[in-house]
Amino acid sequence: MHQGYELYGSDRCFIETVRAMRAAHPRAEIDVVLPQAGPIVAALEPYASRIVVEPLWILRRKNLPRLATLGMMALPGAVLRALRRIRASDLAYINTSVVADYLLAARLSSGRSIVHVHEIAEGAVLAVLRGLIRWSGASVVFNSRATERAFALPPRRLTRVVYNGIAGPAEPNPPTYDGTRPLRVLMLGRISRIKGQDVLIEALASLPKATRRRIELRIVGNAFEDAARERALATRIAETGLSDQVSLQPFVADPAALYRWADVVTMPSQRPESLGRVAIEAMSYGVPPLVTAIGGLPEVVDDGRTGWIVAPGGPQPLADALARIVAEPEGWRDFGRAARARYEAHFSERAAADGIATMMEATLSRSAAP
Repeated sequence: MHQGYELYGSDRCFIETVRAMRAAHPRAEIDVVLPQAGPIVAALEPYASRIVVEPLWILRRKNLPRLATLGMMALPGAVLRALRRIRASDLAYINTSVVADYLLAARLSSGRSIVHVHEIAEGAVLAVLRGLIRWSGASVVFNSRATERAFALPPRRLTRVVYNGIAGPAEPNPPTYDGTRPLRVLMLGRISRIKGQDVLIEALASLPKATRRRIELRIVGNAFEDAARERALATRIAETGLSDQVSLQPFVADPAALYRWADVVTMPSQRPESLGRVAIEAMSYGVPPLVTAIGGLPEVVDDGRTGWIVAPGGPQPLADALARIVAEPEGWRDFGRAARARYEAHFSERAAADGIATMMEATLSRSAAP
C-alpha cells in the first residue's frame, strides 16, 4: 500500500522496495494498492502482479478538516476493506505512517504487517501517527536514526533502520567547476514550507551582487495541489531581482540530466527531513550536497568531506556557505569523489534490499499466516 501516485522521492522509494520484494520472492503474488492512477503505475508494472486503485484513508495536513468530518463516515468501510486485504495476504507492507485505514486494520490481523516510516511529523500530528503505529502492532522499518528517535517506540517492538537504497548511475560526474563560469546549483523537490525554497531565495538575494551573478540556480518541482504557493515563489524571485540567476522548472520524472548539470545540489530544509533522498541521489552522481542540520540530513552528508551542513532557521547560513563555495572551488574539488564513495558504502540499492528482505522474513516468521 502506497499513499502516492507520482514519481517524487517517496514514490521512487516505494518502487525500489517493490522491486526488492520481487527479487527476494520471484514467485510471489504482489498486489500494489494505490489511491489514484498516475505516473507511478508504469514504473511498478514490471514488479507487481496486480495494481489496484481504490480509496485509501490518508492523513494529510491539508485534508485533516475534511477527514475529521465527512471522512469519518468513510473510515469504517475503509478499515473493513483494508482488513479483508490483509487477511487475504501473508504479508502487508504499508508504505508510510499516514495510511491510517491499513494501520488500524493491522491490529485486527496481528503479526503480518510492516509499516515503513519515511516521515518526521511534529506536535499533534506526530502524536497521532505514533499512536497509530503503536496500535497497529506492525513491524516497523525506519528510514533513518532521526526518524526512529522521533517516534520513540517501545523497545519490544520489531524495528529496524534501513536507509533508502538508490539506483545510482554507473559513473559519477567528473569535477568541472573551477570558478570561471557560474556555479550551477540545483534544488529538486516539492515546493513546500518544509523544503525551504523561500529561504534559499532570500539567501541568494542577500549576497553581494558580484557573488550573486556567479551562481545559477534551478528550482525544480511543483507544489502538491497548491498553485498559489508556486505563484508566490515566482513572485518573490521577481521581487528580489533574481530572474536572471534563478529558473523555476516543473517536476520531471527522470532527474538524471539535472544531476549531470549540477555542481552542487541543495536541500535547505526548514522542517525535519526524515532522511534526504535528493542528497543521496546527488552523491551517487558525485555531486556534493549543501544541506541543513535537521532531521536525517546529517546522517547523509559528511560535513567538510562529501558536502556541507549548515544551521537551519534562516537564510544567513546558506548565504555564507554559497559565498565560500563560489570563492574557493579548490577547497572542495575532491568532495564529489568522496560523496560517491559514501553513497556506495551506505546508500546502495543492495544494502536497502537486504534490510527490507530481513524485515520481511522476520515478520513472516512470527505471522500466523500459512
